[in-house]
Amino acid sequence: MSANDPFARLPDAAAFTVTSTTVTDGAAWSAEQFSGIFGVPGGKDASPQLSWSGAPEGTRSYAVTVYDPDAPTGSGFWHWAVADIPASVTELPEGAGDETGSGLPEGAFQLRGDAGAARFIGAAPPAGHGPHRYFVVVHALDIESIGVPADATPAALGFTMAGHTLGRAVLIATAETPAA
Repeated sequence: MSANDPFARLPDAAAFTVTSTTVTDGAAWSAEQFSGIFGVPGGKDASPQLSWSGAPEGTRSYAVTVYDPDAPTGSGFWHWAVADIPASVTELPEGAGDETGSGLPEGAFQLRGDAGAARFIGAAPPAGHGPHRYFVVVHALDIESIGVPADATPAALGFTMAGHTLGRAVLIATAETPAA
């Protein structure tokens, strides 16, 4: 990984595969994954479609996170966090992370991200700030329920997952808003 790697100080975990019909690893988000809530023209705040395979043996649940380590906050920006996805689920449809979580499997729930909403919030990098990376990660966990409350933060989810992570499937999307 490159500079500002969010996994640099976490325990190693087996790699497995995540793909998307919405975005290719290393490519820019489409307009649907930008944030209309934050005023980006054409932004729809639609979570990406995700499919994953090859999770390590012993996987009992998954979590999905979308994190921008390049946000000018000193702590990055959590765009989405979903916990308690059953081990039998290996795909989320595009838009699953709407305000109701209508596309999420039974038992899974969304946590409030840094925008204060329990839903996917699309990209909205400040104009002229340069390219941002969005780490879309499926975490394979050794526990059926990670045990965080619905009002926990994504950082608390990450802390709790650290001792239960068997594997990580990582896709990195990008976004940039040109200077005006």
